[in-house]
Amino acid sequence: MRRLVVGTAGHIDHGKTTLLKALTGIDCDRWNEEKERGITIDLGFAHLEDGSGDNALQVGFVDVPGHERFLHNALAGLGGIRLMILVVAADEGVKPQTREHVDICSLLQIPNAIVVLTKRDAVDEELLELAQLELEEFLEATPYAGSPLVAVSSTEGDGIDELRSLLVERARELAVDADPEQLTRLPVDRAFQLKGLGAVVTGTLTSGQIEEGQTLEALPGGNSARVRSLQVHGDGRPQALAGERTAVQLTGIELAVLERGEQLLTPGAFAATKSLCGRFTLLADAPEPLTTFIPIRFHLFSSEVIGKLRPLEGEPLEPGATGLVEIRLAEPVVAIRGDRFIVRRPSPALTLGGGEILDPQWRRRRGPRLQKALRQVVNPAEALDLWVRESNERGATAAELAKRRGLPPKTLVNELDARVKEGKLLRVESGRGTRWVAPAACERVIERAKRALKKYFSENRLAAGMPKAQLIERTLPKSATDLADVYLGWLEAAKVLVRDGNQVNVPGRQAKLTGEESRLAEELLNAVAAEGLTPPSPQEMAHRLGTKQQILDGVMSYLLDRGKLVRLPSGLVLSSSAVDALKEKLQASDEWRQFSVTTFKDHFGLSRKWAIPLLEHLDSVGFTRRVGDERQLVQK
Repeated sequence: MRRLVVGTAGHIDHGKTTLLKALTGIDCDRWNEEKERGITIDLGFAHLEDGSGDNALQVGFVDVPGHERFLHNALAGLGGIRLMILVVAADEGVKPQTREHVDICSLLQIPNAIVVLTKRDAVDEELLELAQLELEEFLEATPYAGSPLVAVSSTEGDGIDELRSLLVERARELAVDADPEQLTRLPVDRAFQLKGLGAVVTGTLTSGQIEEGQTLEALPGGNSARVRSLQVHGDGRPQALAGERTAVQLTGIELAVLERGEQLLTPGAFAATKSLCGRFTLLADAPEPLTTFIPIRFHLFSSEVIGKLRPLEGEPLEPGATGLVEIRLAEPVVAIRGDRFIVRRPSPALTLGGGEILDPQWRRRRGPRLQKALRQVVNPAEALDLWVRESNERGATAAELAKRRGLPPKTLVNELDARVKEGKLLRVESGRGTRWVAPAACERVIERAKRALKKYFSENRLAAGMPKAQLIERTLPKSATDLADVYLGWLEAAKVLVRDGNQVNVPGRQAKLTGEESRLAEELLNAVAAEGLTPPSPQEMAHRLGTKQQILDGVMSYLLDRGKLVRLPSGLVLSSSAVDALKEKLQASDEWRQFSVTTFKDHFGLSRKWAIPLLEHLDSVGFTRRVGDERQLVQK
């Protein structure tokens, strides 16, 4: 069965509800107050079916209220509709809410319309012709110019069969098959309690499917619930598919958290947001240009939230113009790229415009370059490139990006890998899974690494290499350190560095001592070796050798890198020959198979200042190991 949701639009008391009853036999006025006052206050629903088997068609109708006071309910009903029935009474013609509803349908980009002149029995042929001319002239400047027009009398039945045939014909052209592989998304437009049955919500299932027993997430509230039963247009079903008006009985959730604006969703697949960026059209009859933040009432599907909006590109947005805007909301909503939204002025109430969500997870204080890039994005693949670029060196996962697109992660992986093949993105594997990184992020790391290596070796000319951890700290943000090996691999492939254990170096670089430094190195080695296990500190050694501390430190680092000297955990420095001689003495006698710190200290005439660091060094190189308060030689 193919499905289509149709919405009505039009001024109060122009006969929308009566028309749907004539078409379907269903009365959409549900509340006594609506019947008493003769107007639709809340959303009403009806449906008709045509054909059978593979040729079956289901048309669901959303009857939205026309009175200006109830326009927020109309906006809840117009989301996700692909065909509008614009209803205009022949005896009144185009009225204020007619114009506002058409503006809203245009901003929501409802692509198709059928125009119906109701109450044809209330006027003569001449007035009916005038009403048709007025309506056609009004629609000429809208996207619905040239839409088919049918005059009917809902009470007498005139024109109803013609309208029904036209409606079915257009519905067959526009209806689509549901894709159960898509993520489940049902914006809640009503929530109520049935005695003995628990909480029930209704809405139009915009994508995916819902099955009995399925667990869904309710956002932005963040609750979860299990589906107990389903109804589609009043009939019990084990399953509801995209495009169907659905009532869902839920367990495990309280009615109090299921207010209008919640969405029932595939768990973990969507995110709530209070900061968005969109492409916004300010209506031509807006009272003034947009120059800075203004208070707004933001409508997206059934959500209605207070917030503020401002133009992003540094210039006023004039009436009738389209531009980028930032939207900040007081309460979160669930949005994905491509969702349509409407903006109204809170007081006095007025529709200002509407548009399309470009980025549902907008980060504030982004510069003009990023805004320009966002404006130039024309397709979803380019949006992926931009979002990955914004994730900087850390990169982005498919799950993170999927929440902004509203797609299953496995579907998005295919799109991301296609961008990799085109050279737009890089795919990396880490301990946290697969991520995608922009080539620009790799280029930034390359430039940082070049600067860091140059600076380090200019300050440490005699160093054999730069500690790898230090390079990572200087080139990668903390959020990307788990990708350090990946970036080091890219840096090595780009011939920026070579790796040697825990050090990195510039390719082809070798530290060389000058003649004076060679002489100082020999003197330093001799002086340290002559003092055995208790040589003077580097500061004392600099004074003794008559050289600057900075120069001595460079030469000492050179000798340490080459294993001529050994630095203990405390920072004290010994000659390697003295340490090797100590090892030989310990291995020479069985009495040293296991010994205490005191025995070691007393035998070699050492203070704790030297004994403890020496033993810690021997532990670190695997020569000894600690057993309680004693040390034990490790047998090789």
